Amino acid sequence: MIEVNDLHKSFNKKIDVLKGITTTIHDGEKIAIIGPSGSGKSTFLRCLNCLDDPTGGQILYNGVDIANPKVDINFYRRKMSMVFQQFNLFNNKTVLDNIMLAPMYFGIKNRKATGKTRQQVKTEVRQKAYSLLEKIGLADKADAYPSQLSGGQKQRVAIIRALAMDPEVMLFDEPTSALDPEMVGEVLAVMKKLAASGMTMVIVTHEMGFAREVADRIMFIDDGIIMEEGTPKEIFDNPQCARLKDFLSKVL
Repeated sequence: MIEVNDLHKSFNKKIDVLKGITTTIHDGEKIAIIGPSGSGKSTFLRCLNCLDDPTGGQILYNGVDIANPKVDINFYRRKMSMVFQQFNLFNNKTVLDNIMLAPMYFGIKNRKATGKTRQQVKTEVRQKAYSLLEKIGLADKADAYPSQLSGGQKQRVAIIRALAMDPEVMLFDEPTSALDPEMVGEVLAVMKKLAASGMTMVIVTHEMGFAREVADRIMFIDDGIIMEEGTPKEIFDNPQCARLKDFLSKVL
């Protein structure tokens, strides 16, 4: 699905964050990215849908180089939804409105092609938003505002807001790092259900137990390169790289 070739990213032409990453992400695969802070994990994730423009290399999405400035990147971003550390919900909108905002925008924009009226688009989007809220047990919070939610509830809403766009790939940037410990479990439970559904997922995480349980493949990134990758069993039970061994000794 996604082929990354010799990906580089520099800031201000001085700070080299990614130094040549090459990998392939297959349809339905769950990839966990681990590594120390400042290693380039989040930058790599943000480059996958060009929230950060790569300095060099290719990102082929089903054969199309989306790093090419001539490509309509917004079209491909609809296929790769992202969940951030800090929720990024709109505080002046209800939970339901937060979920409906992007699907409504694109539904109305494309209603000539679909032959639907504005009201038909709104009705369909609203029904889907309620259905998603029911799946995570937050239907009763549809009319609440983000300030009335716990951190765990906010992140669960952020996840289904991303799902409302019917993405083919979900990108998670340390989705539990801003949560109190007792709230981490409820967010990971939603992500586990999503993984079980067959969604392609790329997850930057510090939750090693979650990575071991859910991931098909784990990447260890440090100093802007993939130092080692393999199955959870290979990475956790038989690490080869000295830097990975040192990292695991500190986090396990």
